[in-house]
Amino acid sequence: MDYFDTLIKAMDMLAYDNRTMFLGQSVQFDGHALFKTLVNVPMEKRLEFPVMEDSQMGFSTGLALEGFIPVSIYPRWDFLILATNQMVNHLDKIPIVGNGMLKPKVIIRVSAASRIPLDPGPQHCQDHTAAFKSMFKTIEVIDLWHKDEIMPAYDKALNRDDGRSTLLVEHADLYHRET
Repeated sequence: MDYFDTLIKAMDMLAYDNRTMFLGQSVQFDGHALFKTLVNVPMEKRLEFPVMEDSQMGFSTGLALEGFIPVSIYPRWDFLILATNQMVNHLDKIPIVGNGMLKPKVIIRVSAASRIPLDPGPQHCQDHTAAFKSMFKTIEVIDLWHKDEIMPAYDKALNRDDGRSTLLVEHADLYHRET
């Protein structure tokens, strides 16, 4: 099983939980590689969003406050930075300002884009992992460099009992390689 197949298995595990919902761009309609990892996720668990990344993260936070576990999917870091306000000022800080009484748990998927076989240009292939790790107080960032890290990381994000959100960074260059 390669990196990509392991991502499919992880999405299957998440989809099995009644609390999860998958939302983002190209979750119901093919448009990027992450879509293909949802092959076994029922369509009724998917919510397609237009290009409004900040609203998507705010919606994800609201769902989490209502007891759902949103899997909020962003195909590239370059799109996720548009949701920075909602992540840094809201999702990350709610457990702090709520004195631990509110613990919205969102699973955020992002991919560091590939430059092979086609370089998408400098505004579509950045990796902001280090910057986001430095900005968060409660959201854990997990960088997935090896297929053996994928299942434990997604299991932790789903089943953590501390109520924290998790940002999981995938690497598109590894989608079809043994790692």
